[in-house]
Amino acid sequence: MIKNIIFDFDGVIVDSEVLVSKAFSKYFKKFGHSFKEEQFYKYAGNKTVEVINLLSAKYNIENKKKFTNEIYEIVSEVYAKDLKLVEGAKDYISKSDRNHYIGSNSNKDRILDGLKIVGLDKTFLSDQVYSFDMVQRPKPDPDIYLKVLNDNSLDREETVIIEDSGVGVKAATAAKVRVFGLTAGKHWHSNREKNELFDNGALNVFSDYESLGKAIEEL
Repeated sequence: MIKNIIFDFDGVIVDSEVLVSKAFSKYFKKFGHSFKEEQFYKYAGNKTVEVINLLSAKYNIENKKKFTNEIYEIVSEVYAKDLKLVEGAKDYISKSDRNHYIGSNSNKDRILDGLKIVGLDKTFLSDQVYSFDMVQRPKPDPDIYLKVLNDNSLDREETVIIEDSGVGVKAATAAKVRVFGLTAGKHWHSNREKNELFDNGALNVFSDYESLGKAIEEL
């Protein structure tokens, strides 16, 4: 019986991955590069700073500090203005009587701000939120999930993790916790291959919270 659910944040609870992609697309457009937002979806699950490092190398951006500052400014702007919940997230979480935690590659302040924006700050208290800045190694290493387990004395057999990226699924699998993939976020467009989640260890992958919830009941 599942008593504990650990949710990834971006793309699982809030539909923020599309906003980050929008920010990158907007940034590069200023310099005459035309990129569709979908081209950045493959970076979902990674820390923004890691995506910046990858793109800096790929597009020969020399002033990485300027790039970083400008991207974070755009991300913050669209985040505050356009952040929404993943469809079905609030309904599922509000009706669940299990213990809920967040394990994310975002920093804690950003997660707490996001929870306020979407009205879940009373549902997830600060001590239920775990982020990359609380551990030595971010996902795909398992440190975030191991910290959630250890801090709260959670039994692995009574716990499930919900993830939307290969990076996150890999971290959950390394922590030896069962993990389901969720593709309800808008960054999961119709042509994106779900094997990214299966190949990294997801037990199953669901496109909505209703089917996900039924699968959790069956564990």
